[in-house]
Amino acid sequence: MTKAVVLFSGGLDSTTALAWAAARYDKVFPLTFDYGQRHRVEVRMAARQARRLGFPHTVLKVDFRPMGGSALTDRKIPVPTVLRRRDLKPGPPATYVPFRNGILIGLAAAWAEPRGIRDIVTGFNVIDSPEYPDTRPEFVAAIEAALNAGTRAAFDRRAWRVLAPFIGLKKSDIIRLGLELGADYAHSVSCYSGRELPCRRCSACLLRKAAWEEVGLPDPLFVRLGKEKKA
Repeated sequence: MTKAVVLFSGGLDSTTALAWAAARYDKVFPLTFDYGQRHRVEVRMAARQARRLGFPHTVLKVDFRPMGGSALTDRKIPVPTVLRRRDLKPGPPATYVPFRNGILIGLAAAWAEPRGIRDIVTGFNVIDSPEYPDTRPEFVAAIEAALNAGTRAAFDRRAWRVLAPFIGLKKSDIIRLGLELGADYAHSVSCYSGRELPCRRCSACLLRKAAWEEVGLPDPLFVRLGKEKKA
């Protein structure tokens, strides 16, 4: 029986990653992290998505707030507002959480190893968000090597795989793939503001809006929220 853990934040990319894994593995375990993020609504929404889809869902808690250095974990640092994609500056933005993905993959491996799971599926991509250092192919290869050197895999030869199937895709192409796989984006949240209703001014909202415009379809999140408002 094939098994995989999916890093599942409940956003567009991880929602697609969950659908991608479900099409390839016998058992899939979405893993969500409550790390003290400003937008903790994503934890609640991820749990709702997992329940609706019938997946066993686990939330692991780890507090990044004492580390500081990110607008997502330190409320003293404002979330930058962006009106146009060309306004995105090179280099790690204020919403970069230092080594977040390395820590989360390490925790996912610690959770997965006792359960006999060695595949970790991520929604990492760099085409639309190249300013995050911990979503690049170099990082994926390095963290996979670290897991294979520092866990039971060093002795039993059952290698870890950190899978990033969308790493070279645009966000709009990730959405198209997800739609083909039956992914439901109506409950996926991306906004950094901390609300289910998108602020439409942060970089995550900007990239999401642009992606759905490229796909040529209305964002299912707004469609659902509009229906709920009328009900």
